[in-house]
Amino acid sequence: MNAQSSHQLKRGLSTRHIRFMALGSAIGTGLFYGSASAIKLAGPSVLLAYLIGGAAIYMMMRALGEMAVHNPVSGSFGHYASQYLGRYLGFLTGWSYAFSMLVVCLADVTAFGVYMGLWFPDTPAWIWVLGIVFFIGALNLCSVKVFGEMEFWLSLLKVTAIIAMIVAGAAVLLMGIQLNNDAGTVASVSNLWSHGGFFPNGIGGMIASFTVVMFAFGGVEMIGITAGEARDPKRVLPKAINSVPLRILLFYILTLFVLMAIYPWTSIGSHGSPFVQIFSGLGISSAATVLNIVVISAAVSAINSDIFSAGRMMYGMAQNGQAPAGFAALSRFGVPWMTVAVMGVALLLGVVLNYLVPEDLFLVLAAVVTFSIVWVWLMILLSQVAMRRGMSKEEAAALDYRVPLWPVGPACAIAFMVFIFGVLGWFPASRTALYVGVGWLVLLSLGYWLWGVRVPRPVSASA
Repeated sequence: MNAQSSHQLKRGLSTRHIRFMALGSAIGTGLFYGSASAIKLAGPSVLLAYLIGGAAIYMMMRALGEMAVHNPVSGSFGHYASQYLGRYLGFLTGWSYAFSMLVVCLADVTAFGVYMGLWFPDTPAWIWVLGIVFFIGALNLCSVKVFGEMEFWLSLLKVTAIIAMIVAGAAVLLMGIQLNNDAGTVASVSNLWSHGGFFPNGIGGMIASFTVVMFAFGGVEMIGITAGEARDPKRVLPKAINSVPLRILLFYILTLFVLMAIYPWTSIGSHGSPFVQIFSGLGISSAATVLNIVVISAAVSAINSDIFSAGRMMYGMAQNGQAPAGFAALSRFGVPWMTVAVMGVALLLGVVLNYLVPEDLFLVLAAVVTFSIVWVWLMILLSQVAMRRGMSKEEAAALDYRVPLWPVGPACAIAFMVFIFGVLGWFPASRTALYVGVGWLVLLSLGYWLWGVRVPRPVSASA
């Protein structure tokens, strides 16, 4: 038992841990901070953007769940892409995911510095970024059970705060409280169409917001990453996948509906969390302070989950011979410590970036992440299609957990992911991210042909 545990991840994650880890990763900076940028682009029609994007994400998660329940492995979708699409696309998928998690972490630590600025406006943001990098690095070196418990409580705090905000916002709407602003605007559902209409920037504005919207959903796929450490993956994963995407979608839609109803969307800026801005506008200074604590916790939780996801992906790839063998080395706690160390060093880049280019850094990083994470989602969908096509009707019917609306549902989700790449290239603000993303894939391709093809094909895990 001891010898085996030194070479394998420990199954210390329960259903409770996995559900809240996925919630914690997806309900974080994208909602508490990035939502302001999406609202500026689309106005109230951002609700429709989140609804459309959420439907595609749910289909992607069901596709991932079908594969993860059929074959729960630590490499997750990186392994599935290698198995069903070929080692080349598996290589691109795994490394792209690790890259996206790194850039998400950079965006999250950037947001953390912004949040701390509410209390310490004269302190440079890079100082806070440096502190959080060291703290999260140390936390990720603990056992996975400690990590799971930490994520559970941080995520529970976020979810509780969101529910409380929705309830409080509904009460504000029912009482018609006047806000503390120059225009003397009254909280009302009519704010959703009284300031330029539901599509104030046209359909183009809503489409442009998809860059930030899809960034916000990034993290739900980590449910698949937990398969190698779930106590009973065939029972735990379906429960988590069925509940988490719908909960996330519900939280996003209801929360942003309340935000834009109690405060005109035109008054929601991009400096600081819109949650804090709104409650400050209501004259509730103590509530703003409490919410700032919540969004700081959300950022810490998201950074924590992202480092976890990157570590487990690289661990699986190292076992498959698609990453340096050192990434498969485990500490005595059963943690792939090499990735934690590498991610910690890479996150120090966030300190440098916050020192050199503090303005608009979050939006740039969010666009880059959108390309990488949408690429991963596309590969997940294509892997599931390839798996199904390789099965007989009897084998497909025997699957314990299946994608709904097959094959139309996955086909629509695939088309939507391709559409997002077009959105990135169409709008000048996100075009650089497309160039960076394509350049990253080219660089990975060169790396694969120079190094990856020399690695022998791994033995596939049993179903």
